This record gives sequence, C-alpha cells and structure tokens, in this order.
Amino acid sequence: MSDIAERLNSKSTAEVHQLVRSITWKDAFWVASGVPALVLFSIGGIAALVGTPSWLCWTVSVVFGFFQAFVYAEIAGLFPGKSGGASVYGAAAWVRYSKMIAPLSLWSNWLAWTPVLTVGSSVAASYILATLFPSTAAILTSKLTVIDLGLIKRGLEIRINAVSIVATVLLLGTFAIQHRGILGTAKLQTIIGFVALTPLLLIGVVPFLTGDILLSHFTPFAPLSGAWDRAGWTLFLGGIYLAAWSSYAFETAVCYTREFRNPEKDTFKAIFWSGVLCLGAFTFVPLAFQGYLGQEGMTAPGILDGSGVAAVMVHMVGGSGAIGNVIVALLVLALLLGVSTSMAGSSRTLYQGSVDGWLPRYLSKVNEHGAPTRAMWTDLGFNVLLLTLSDSLFVLAVSNICYLVFIFLNLQSGWIHRIDNAHVRRPYRCPNWIMAIGVSLGFVNAFLLGAGANVWGEGTLVTGIIALAVIVPVFWYRHYIVDKGVFPAAMLKDLHTKDGVLSSPKAGWFPFGALAVGLLLVFGANYYFHGSLL
Repeated sequence: MSDIAERLNSKSTAEVHQLVRSITWKDAFWVASGVPALVLFSIGGIAALVGTPSWLCWTVSVVFGFFQAFVYAEIAGLFPGKSGGASVYGAAAWVRYSKMIAPLSLWSNWLAWTPVLTVGSSVAASYILATLFPSTAAILTSKLTVIDLGLIKRGLEIRINAVSIVATVLLLGTFAIQHRGILGTAKLQTIIGFVALTPLLLIGVVPFLTGDILLSHFTPFAPLSGAWDRAGWTLFLGGIYLAAWSSYAFETAVCYTREFRNPEKDTFKAIFWSGVLCLGAFTFVPLAFQGYLGQEGMTAPGILDGSGVAAVMVHMVGGSGAIGNVIVALLVLALLLGVSTSMAGSSRTLYQGSVDGWLPRYLSKVNEHGAPTRAMWTDLGFNVLLLTLSDSLFVLAVSNICYLVFIFLNLQSGWIHRIDNAHVRRPYRCPNWIMAIGVSLGFVNAFLLGAGANVWGEGTLVTGIIALAVIVPVFWYRHYIVDKGVFPAAMLKDLHTKDGVLSSPKAGWFPFGALAVGLLLVFGANYYFHGSLL
C-alpha cells in the first residue's frame, strides 16, 4: 500500500513540476511585447555606422523577419508538446540527417537570445546612471580592469564598473519576476507593456506631428563612406546584419507552444500579431530618429555606444525636467521588458534542449510554478560574465552570427518538414509562395552574415565560429557519455515516429546541398567585402 502511495505521490510531483498550459496567444503577445524595445540597443550604433540610409536597414530587416515568421508558425504547429521555440522545431527536422547539425540549431538560437540580457540591462543601467550623475562623475568613469582582450578586438577588455554592477541588479530583479512562472510573467508584462511601450509609440509618432522630421536629414541618401561603392554597400549590409538581431526577434512568440491552452490556434495568432507590432515599431522609430537627428547628430558622442540615445529621445517628444525623467524611466522599463522577454524565451530553449537530450541534463528541472529555474540561473550567470566585457556592440555582433546561423537552419527546416512529415496535419499551413520567400531569405541571411559581421570588428566572425563550436563537446558528452548514444523518449515526442524509431529521411542530399550553398555565401561574401575568408 505504501508503495502505491509513493508511486502516486511521485506521479503527482512529476505532473506539477513541468511546464503548464496556462496562457493564450494574448499572453504570449505581451511577453513578446518587449521585442520593440530592442531597437534601443543598436539604433545609435547602426545610425552612426551607416548614416542617412540607416532607417532603411531597419525597414528591410523587419520585413524579412515578418515573412520568416510564417514559416516558424507552420513548423511550431507540428510540435504542440514541445517548448523552446523555433530552434527546437528546426532541430527536429535536421536530426534525421545529422546528429550534430540538429543541436547546432538550438545552441545558436540560445547564444543569439541570451545576450539580450547583457545588452538590455547595460543600456538600461547607462540610462539610469546618466540621469543620476553628470558625465564627468567618477562613478561613471571609474573601472577595474581584469583582463585585456585586445587580441580579439582592439580596446576589448574584461572590467567591472558601475554599469556592470547596476545591470546585474536589474537582471536579478528580472529573474525574481520570471521565477513566478509564465502566467505570472505574462500578467506583469501586460501591465508593464502598456506603460513601457508608450514612449516608443510617442517617439515614432510625435516628431511627424510636430514637424521635427526634416527631409534634409535624409539627404544625401548615401552611406557615411560617401558613395554606393563596395565600401558603402559594406556599411549598409553591416547595418541590415545587425538590425536582424532585434527586428527578427518576435519569433520568440512561438517559444510558448508547450504552455498555450490551445496551441493549434494560439501559435499563429501570437506570432502574427507580434509581427504586426514590430513592423510598426522597427519602421517608424528609426525613421523618426533619423529624421530628427540628421547625419551630424547621428555621429555625436553617446549615439554609437547608446548612452546618449535616451536623452535624444526625450528631446524628440519635447520632454524636459521631471517629464524628461519620466520618459527615461519608461524607456528603462521598455528595455527591461525586452530583457524579461529574452529570459523567458532563452531559458525555455535551454530547458527543452535538455529534455530532448541536446544539452546537459541538469537544465531540465522546473520549479513549483512551472518555471525552468536551472536554465534561468544558467542564463543569469552567463550574462553576469558578459556584463564585464567593455564593448556591448561587439557582444551583439557576435551574438548575431549565431542568430543568423539559427535563422538559416530553421528556414530550411520548413521545406524539410514538408518532405519528411508531409502526412502530418498542420494546424497552420504557410502559403507556398511565402514558404518559398522564407527559404530564399535563409540564403539572404547567410549572405548578410558574411558581408556584415566583420563590419563590427575584424575578429567578429572568428569569435562567432568559436562560440558555435562549443556545442560539439557539450552535445558529445550528453549524448554519448550520459545517454549512451540513445535519445531520451521526450525527444521523440511529436516526431510522429513508428514504435519510437525515426523514419528514414526523404530529402536525400538536398539539405546538405543547402548547407553547402549557405557556407559558400557566408565565406564568399566575407571575402568579397572584407578581403579574407575569415
């Protein structure tokens, strides 16, 4: 009798300690509503790099992201029992062809998403400190240098300063919110979202109404290099490359498929309406920023590193004094909304990767609220280390290498799933013409990776490749040492296997052909625009 009670108790505990189906698409929309704030991370850096065409970098990028989202919506519908977002669904397509390519999809997605915590919290910390102290204050200039990393990138170092300390405190506060589970997070972000998105809405609209957008600030329509030659196109493509890291990010709305009450309907609605929100934000905010500042203003101190962006945006909406401080506070909330969005999505990627046997087993534990706490602690610890790096734009640029690798693999997984799982019912089927655009954009992103990465530093592409390669020993240890070469039963869930065995791949050599073309575009573009393969 005691054995039966023990088994029932064990079963009850297992049922409680897992992700919970507690949200609708509206909740996921508000969790993803932090994405528009990501424009604040690099709007200054892209403007200072590209010049007057910088607004177009954002528009082109977010349109790319919108078409890609429909591919993700289809493949997410195939896996209502999995969490972790598009990378998990993409890995399921590649696993029939290569055990190593599949975890690369998931790993590259996490490496792309998790630095949002670092960049977002550090920019928010900069806004807070700039409001409290004058620019010459010792607290803003003092630092403790730990290691010089000049061999990777000139001026890069590991250091501790006021920004890294305040940013760490902000991350801990975000962690406390996430600890309550996705439903509690969604409810709080609904409230914060209404408030925090207000300044972005004002910034994107008010300057047009007040006549502060000057047409002269859009001319000459040429990159800062002065002409649309190879150097000019290099800058422009570098701008689109970096914008992708922010403007594609609303794909996080499909991270919560496992927690939707009705995943068949909620998945598409979540990503569609999140995409509509981002189309507006990433089009009008950069356009207003460009039209207000002009080329001279975009190259002013504080724009490139982002520290002066908040002050500029306050002036854009006519704020000053106490009103200006309120606007800055709202921008900080918007940034923290983005940080919270990232922590929710990236931690679930780690969690599902662990459950499916790609990543270390310890990451698969959740708390009594259904929050993947060990994955969240891993996210937090990794980003506390990243906060000590002196160049957040370099962190972002390296992260984006990983992101575009993930984008390529997952867009190709759309057609791979159609071949290997043609018989499986799809709650949402992407129109064929949009699927074709999405697949083509995978190769466009490979080209952007090669052309744009090293614009942000000579060692960017190499550093990104090294970061991606870390998954090899991580997966090898988990799969071959811990799991003895056998995937957990959970990995096969929703893969429509027969007797627990994956069916044979049906796409032949085409997936490998797509990989070969992608690699050719990456290294060919890097050689053409930068004069070397790496």
